[in-house]
Amino acid sequence: MRDNKMQITKNESSSKVDEKFDELKNKKKLALMPFIMAGDPNIEITSEILLKLQENGADLIELGIPYSDPLADGPVIQVAASRALKSGTTPRKVITLLESLKEKLNIPIILFSYLNPLLCFGFEHFCEMASNAGVSGLIIPDLPLEEAYKFSKIVSNHSMDLILLVAPTTPFERMKQISNHTKGFTYLVSVTGVTGERNKMENRVENLIGKLKEINNNPIAVGFGISTPEHVNKVREWGADGVIIGSAFVKRISSSNEKDVVDLVSEFCKEMRISADK
Repeated sequence: MRDNKMQITKNESSSKVDEKFDELKNKKKLALMPFIMAGDPNIEITSEILLKLQENGADLIELGIPYSDPLADGPVIQVAASRALKSGTTPRKVITLLESLKEKLNIPIILFSYLNPLLCFGFEHFCEMASNAGVSGLIIPDLPLEEAYKFSKIVSNHSMDLILLVAPTTPFERMKQISNHTKGFTYLVSVTGVTGERNKMENRVENLIGKLKEINNNPIAVGFGISTPEHVNKVREWGADGVIIGSAFVKRISSSNEKDVVDLVSEFCKEMRISADK
């Protein structure tokens, strides 16, 4: 589109997310991106999990900020968000956590948040604090493309990427607009509906990856519904650049004793890393 309002500013220099995907492309490796909910079961254990995910093969980490009305999330992540809120987790505490780990975490951290908590916090203030804490990117699932231009420049000014989502139901022309305006990578939602584990990957994902690759050279990371080594293998075979695994990690956190949760999540990350490298 030629509407200036729709032109989302691109970073002139490479971001930390760009550099990570370039590094992995050169090594011909699939990016492994676990998702966990900050504060589930508490902030202290989240800190341990973040470091263990990095140690056990995560290339990037998507860290959720809990919200009381998570429309894009299925039951597993909804419960995790409720537990995190009950443990007292707030956006400010999530940023404080990341600030404390800034010298230890050297992989890109991407925050996942719905728009309302960020507006309540103060969007620009949040971006400033997040950037200072070492955050590399921001995903806002309920932010439509038509509104994204209002926020993209702010995010970019604080040296972060605003990452946009493409769904299976997205019309081709709109898919093209989203893909051309996202930064860091294109987040391809693999299923229609909310997050959650699925028994199999839908074959149409392969076609969607192909369409996105025709549009531009953005890295493509596939998320929603990915939970097994077989799913990871499919994503790699279909030519995607990254795989995002959420509910399968969150389920292991929610179903474990606090003393066992870090080890359980670490072992699952190792398993997914092996699958991603096959």
